[in-house]
Amino acid sequence: MSDYAIDVEGVIKVFGDKTVVNGISMRVRQGEIYGFLGPNGSGKTTFIRMLCGLLKPDHGKGTCLGHDFLREPEQIKLKVGYMPQKFSMYEDLTVLENLDFIARMYGVKDRALAVKGIMDQMHLGPFARQLAGTLSGGWKQRLALASCLIHEPSLLLLDEPTAGVDPKARRDFWDNVHGLAAKGLTVLIVTHYMDEAERCHRLAYIAYGKLLASGTVGEVIKKEHLTSWRVSGPGLVELSQKISALSGVDQTVAFGNDLHVSGRDDKKLESSVRRFMREPYTWKKVDPSLEEVFISLMSGVKEV
Repeated sequence: MSDYAIDVEGVIKVFGDKTVVNGISMRVRQGEIYGFLGPNGSGKTTFIRMLCGLLKPDHGKGTCLGHDFLREPEQIKLKVGYMPQKFSMYEDLTVLENLDFIARMYGVKDRALAVKGIMDQMHLGPFARQLAGTLSGGWKQRLALASCLIHEPSLLLLDEPTAGVDPKARRDFWDNVHGLAAKGLTVLIVTHYMDEAERCHRLAYIAYGKLLASGTVGEVIKKEHLTSWRVSGPGLVELSQKISALSGVDQTVAFGNDLHVSGRDDKKLESSVRRFMREPYTWKKVDPSLEEVFISLMSGVKEV
């Protein structure tokens, strides 16, 4: 069996005259948490819907869970747990009824035992008789994840699963994801949160349907060759306005009480801002953040 849960090449999807996914190739190892990032409308959701057989690609080749993802979508569907952006459980059914329905749809054997097991795993037991629509955002999230796991899939496709939930619920969710990956489950997760991206084993960044970068967090940052300075002192808004248009300055971004100034050409950047490297400002060279790298990547592409 292949070491890769996902191994696809040259995937293209066109709607009308717009190419939404434009030649994306991706390899995700078994048991890996793979982050999928990009701006809204970049093609992330379309791509994962093609992987799980909900949309048919126009071009491309490869496998998902050992099946040809063009010709065997039905086999793939049975082995995938897909959690969409929007809460999709029946809000007028209880937690127990929702999970029992999902288990029935997948033909899960010993359905009652499976439902109890997943409720125990996700600590949903106290809410078994509660209507799904009355749950808080964090518990809705747990219910949605439980519904993805009840048929024991080999791959989880999670589309912005932590949007709109509080920090503790997000942390609990990620603890669950890492626990599942440690047991061999492969996870492809779409997120806009940089702290979540940094918790992935590897990640990919796409914009306007094109793959711009992939690798570990360290590899993605290193490949962009970005230089960043952290500036502290008074009047940083005015300083940002003065230097943002200078040659070599690609970004000026406020981070709390500091200003981050970055660019791809180290020498040109330092030459342009040298006259500002004096009192009342303090400049210190720092490692670029993942957010700065992604903004830099975006500046080099245009929507087609």
